[in-house]
Parts: sequence; structure tokens; C-alpha cells
Amino acid sequence: MPRPAAAPSAQAVRRLPNPRFTGLGGGLFSCAVMFVLACLDRWLFDGSMVVYGVLFLPVSALTALWVRPADLVTAPVAVPIAFAVGLLPIADSDGGFGGRVMGLITALALHAGWLYGGTLIAGFIASVRKIRQMKRQVVERRNARLPQPPQPRRRP
Repeated sequence: MPRPAAAPSAQAVRRLPNPRFTGLGGGLFSCAVMFVLACLDRWLFDGSMVVYGVLFLPVSALTALWVRPADLVTAPVAVPIAFAVGLLPIADSDGGFGGRVMGLITALALHAGWLYGGTLIAGFIASVRKIRQMKRQVVERRNARLPQPPQPRRRP
């Protein structure tokens, strides 16, 4: 029996890229993207933290979606680091290393809501993916233990 045609939205989702990052690759991806987005935010919006925070949320979701199943635990760890890396270009500073560090700490403290939100999104997506993976493994093990029905013999 032929399979029914998939809905247009399902076909569109299948055409999207589906990379699988290692834990380190997911961290590098999120850090690089957040740094580039922060530079663009600084250039276009004069370092608006609201724009930066809103852009952080989909990056957190993509990082959790695109990490390999074996490295799911790294996604909620990598995205807060990426948030901090991205703050470097837009955090207010009075100059010098000490001023830059104080600006970064202040920005992290004042905008922790975005940080928590993105981390929760990544943690939720990673948890759901892990639960689905564990359910699949249980079903596969159960099916492997079931006795296979005898195959009918073919006559020559």
C-alpha cells in the first residue's frame, strides 16, 4: 500500500537542515552565532539587550535541536556560555580589562531573565529529546526479545 503524501508543512520541515553537532561543536556554534549577532546588534541597534535576548532564545533552541543524541546534556551547559560570549561586544565598559569585566558582570546580572529563559528552552528540548530516545530504545529492546514468527517456506 503506498504511503499517503505528507502535509506541505511536514515537507517543508524535512527540507530544513538537520546538522548533528558534537557537544563541543554545539558550544562553538552557539558561541559563534551569539558573538556575530551581538556585533550586528551593536552595529544596527546600538547594543540593545532586548534584541540580543530575543535573538538568544532561538539560538538556544537550535543548539538543543541540532546536538547529537549522545551529547544532549551539553546543550543546556553551552548556551549560557554562548550568552556570556555574545555579551562581550555589547556590554558597557569604562575601558580597560577591569571595566570590560565589570560591564560583563553587570550585564549578566541585569539580564539574567534572558539567560535563564534560553537555558530553560535548551534544557526542555534536550530533556524531551532524551525521553523520546529512551522510549525508542525500550521499544527496540522489547521487540528484539519477542520471538519472531516462523517464515513461510517458499517452494521452488
